[in-house]
Amino acid sequence: MVKFLDNNNSGFAAWNANRNATAKPKSKFGGFLWWFILFIGSWWLISMWTSPKNAPAPTDADVAIISATTTDTPAREISSDKIVANVRGLRISNVALTDFAATSDVESERVKLLGAENDFLEVGLNATGTTAPDAKTSWFDFFPLYVDAGPDTNLNARYYEMTWRNSDGVVFTRDITVDGYLVTITDSVQNNTARDISFAPYARIVRGPAPSSAGVATGAVTNTNSRVRYVDWGKMAKKSYVYSTTNGFIGFADQYWQTIANIKSPDQTMRVKSIADKYVADSTAAPIVVKPNDTGVFTTTVFAGPREQRVLDTAETTIPGIGETLDYGWFWFFARPLLWALNILNSFVMNYGVAIILLTILLRLLMWPLTRKSYVSSIKMQQMQPELKRIQKLYANDKVRLQMEMMNLYRTHKTSPMSGCLPMLIQIPIFFALYKALLVSVNMRNAHFLWISDLAAMDPYFILPILMGATMWLQQYLQTGRTKNTDGNDAMAQTGRMMKWLPIIFTIMFAWMPAGLVLYWTVSNIFGIVQTYIIKRRLNTK
Repeated sequence: MVKFLDNNNSGFAAWNANRNATAKPKSKFGGFLWWFILFIGSWWLISMWTSPKNAPAPTDADVAIISATTTDTPAREISSDKIVANVRGLRISNVALTDFAATSDVESERVKLLGAENDFLEVGLNATGTTAPDAKTSWFDFFPLYVDAGPDTNLNARYYEMTWRNSDGVVFTRDITVDGYLVTITDSVQNNTARDISFAPYARIVRGPAPSSAGVATGAVTNTNSRVRYVDWGKMAKKSYVYSTTNGFIGFADQYWQTIANIKSPDQTMRVKSIADKYVADSTAAPIVVKPNDTGVFTTTVFAGPREQRVLDTAETTIPGIGETLDYGWFWFFARPLLWALNILNSFVMNYGVAIILLTILLRLLMWPLTRKSYVSSIKMQQMQPELKRIQKLYANDKVRLQMEMMNLYRTHKTSPMSGCLPMLIQIPIFFALYKALLVSVNMRNAHFLWISDLAAMDPYFILPILMGATMWLQQYLQTGRTKNTDGNDAMAQTGRMMKWLPIIFTIMFAWMPAGLVLYWTVSNIFGIVQTYIIKRRLNTK
């Protein structure tokens, strides 16, 4: 990205010199100040328009709900080929992901969601006119439900059923289906009374905070009226939020995992807030009336699993919108295909480090013609520098004539001041897209490469950042050569001196970035060194 900026003979340097030579003196801070004021004003207006209204402050009832102990309620186990979880009454907790180890040791414990004390997901009914099961209710029966295999039966899913009857004779039957990372809870309520009874289904997720990850949206995630929103942990600690929506889901997202609850009922009110040291995301749907001797059915689907696009796309058929919860950033149109290509390469080489190297080489090969054209243009810019300086000196007081003569000079040499910047402009979105792709890729977590045990984390020995800085310096040296400018006040000379610090600056910046990203940049530098040597050799033989 910076190899064309740090070249004294690049189009960028020439354009910068020409601009300085022709521009009128301006205040150093005037333009910046106006842009800063405009940005702050726009940001404030947008935040005022889009910010949800404040929810009521947490009440004693809220605190009582999350602190209610269910240790006296019998614990049951539900499972699929992907998860194993505990059920106590209405609550699900300790969701172990069987395919993911908690550490780089594959024999370690599995990753657990809602595994801390008093972390849980609760799905229930608020009843008017009778009593509904609560968190402490002990259901009468709990057993696996075996059904005859039919054409519509999912043989990979596992079925469970539990029942409870209240003092009014109302029978509650809960069927739980566990299929992969999806848990579907179906409550059937048989009204055996002589009066109408209304039930409002709700889902509540309570958990502690997770470490924030720079560059990845974490915290509460909601889908309200087909729009995915994020509220990070810091905002939830200071403010409560409430949304009204016809449909959607609510939950929490970490860097690699998320827990989502989707009530299959219209007209929902969703809330996100903090209570004591816990965070709460809940949703309550509009009440539904169940007539006497009639049965009401209420369904809620829960997703507890990795933030992996393939998995989320599969869950999309059951929870609409969940596929959009993976945050690829502004350059998602690059990030998604890059991550797809990285996974394809890994399927062949079986190592993500090697896959990153191959992906880098493929990207640089695709940009080879553009990079060659840019380098040739920089050579032409170097050759025309004496004539360019003569024109600047000759027409220093005639700005119009100066511009005309400069354009004629560029036309004669078939180049332009900005031609050397095009590869840089293309690499900027690729860089940020790959950065996001590596951060959100759960497969990159705990991926080994040489001495690195986790390509999604920083290099613990700082070997890659130092190697990256060294290769950047060497690439810069090969491009600028031994050319010196005796005019210390010349804009190009000043730019060159500034660019010489870039390898050190980037080494410090990249020291704490994901090792996979530093590996990409290092391989890109090495490729650039080889490319510069080949192009120079071909030009010298002509």
